[in-house]
Amino acid sequence: MSAPVGKILLVDDDDALRGAVTQGLELRGFEVAAFDNAPSALKALSREFDGAVVSDVRMPGMDGLALFERVRAIDPDIPVLLITGHGDVAMAVAALQDGAYDFVSKPFPMERLTAALARALEKRGLVLDNRRLEAAAQASGGSPLLGDTPVMQRLRATIAQLAEAEVDVLIQGETGAGKGLVAHALHRGGARRGRPMVTVNCAALPEAVFETELFGSAAGSAGGAARPSTGRIERADRGVLFLDEIEGLSPTLQAKLLRVVEEREIWPVGAAEPRHLDLRIIAASKVDLAEAVREGAFRADLYYRLNVVTLVVPPLRERREDVPTLFGHFLAEAAARLRRPPPRLTATIRDRLLGHDWPGNVRELAHYAERVALGLPSALVAEDGATPAATESLADRTGRYEAMLIRETLAACGGDARTAMTLLQTPRKTFYDKLRRHGIEIDRYRPGKV
Repeated sequence: MSAPVGKILLVDDDDALRGAVTQGLELRGFEVAAFDNAPSALKALSREFDGAVVSDVRMPGMDGLALFERVRAIDPDIPVLLITGHGDVAMAVAALQDGAYDFVSKPFPMERLTAALARALEKRGLVLDNRRLEAAAQASGGSPLLGDTPVMQRLRATIAQLAEAEVDVLIQGETGAGKGLVAHALHRGGARRGRPMVTVNCAALPEAVFETELFGSAAGSAGGAARPSTGRIERADRGVLFLDEIEGLSPTLQAKLLRVVEEREIWPVGAAEPRHLDLRIIAASKVDLAEAVREGAFRADLYYRLNVVTLVVPPLRERREDVPTLFGHFLAEAAARLRRPPPRLTATIRDRLLGHDWPGNVRELAHYAERVALGLPSALVAEDGATPAATESLADRTGRYEAMLIRETLAACGGDARTAMTLLQTPRKTFYDKLRRHGIEIDRYRPGKV
């Protein structure tokens, strides 16, 4: 996903005007491909075209309106701007109603054309971005471990290699980066996929109930319980034990867990003998455990037992190119869950996707997609607090063009109402009604008036 590019396809049979417009646009940073006839221009167009078309209406052979129809058949979302003479205004307005993006009337200031093209390119960029998001959502296959950046390609390849191996894995990554997703991917791809995967959040487990919760208890122990209880670790027998946020264990609890990792056995509270288990252990940490060992915050022996293979999940800020793909996936998921169509990408949303650092990583992005799907105002406000501009209705756009043409005509004829009515082919009453509607003061256009 990227900001709008300045690619313009210009079609005009008038060599002088085509050259002047080309030069004017290129000086303002647009990339221009100029053609003197419509059929040649059509060969340069496809559904993937990431720019806008500017065409004169009056041309021999295929005119601008016929070209517009052909462009619309290729992709109705390619913006087409028409260059008209005063006598072509009615045709241009009809083309607007049929889907043309804009028109400029000769003679026109270059600023008028470039401003319209900037809006057209913004719109085209959003259309293509929405298509890419939809394609990403459809191609995701239900896996949020998406992304085409090299680091994500390597991560997926490593997961595929390790999934079938019966080795313990340590996953490191920032909060919300997707460590749990990696653990589940290892489980789904391995030989134990049909067996349970039991998750233990080590940081959330109170020390007072640690042994009972994890190791279970024999009958008559644990405060007089009449029946034995099965701990969480034993429930993972022949499956996978996922120790999340393992850095949250106190040194005392780390020592108690070491035997499980080292010997694959547990000693239930009150039991006379240990129980041997068949486990694959996956641990996850949001801190660098090697650094924690050096600082004395984590046991070295437990770290080295867990660290058979280490997978590092990169933060989202280090793979910004993957943000749109992930957003498309999460937005489609949220919209399906809410039973509503996915909303269209806006410039405000796109700017946030590209400009935000996402300190909460994938989890923060998923929550943002949920807010967008819900249409919450907080998701639709720019970082500076500005709300996105509403899309103009056809009536608003037509009115704006009408007012512009009246002002241009009055300026050209020095504020002479009779001449303006003749040029615009408009009856007197209609002409003055339009002046009142658009707040146009005719005296301002007469000689000597400011």
